[in-house]
Amino acid sequence: MSNLIKKLDLRGVKCPLNFVRAKIALDDSEVGTVLEIFIDDGEAYDSVPKSLSEEGHEIVSLSSLDDGTWFLVVRKIH
Repeated sequence: MSNLIKKLDLRGVKCPLNFVRAKIALDDSEVGTVLEIFIDDGEAYDSVPKSLSEEGHEIVSLSSLDDGTWFLVVRKIH
């Protein structure tokens, strides 16, 4: 299992493109890769973690940042 960590800043990227970019980043990664994603509040917060979880990936954490955005950590499971 990989310990690779990738970072992706999706602040300002509208739905569903933010999910698509996160999915592509995970698809291009080895199993076990951790993807750290910055997302906006609102629609992105509501849909990106849920959609990635539905794809079968592990949501490791989701935390609020001081600027009103979110920091999402996802591990590729398959």
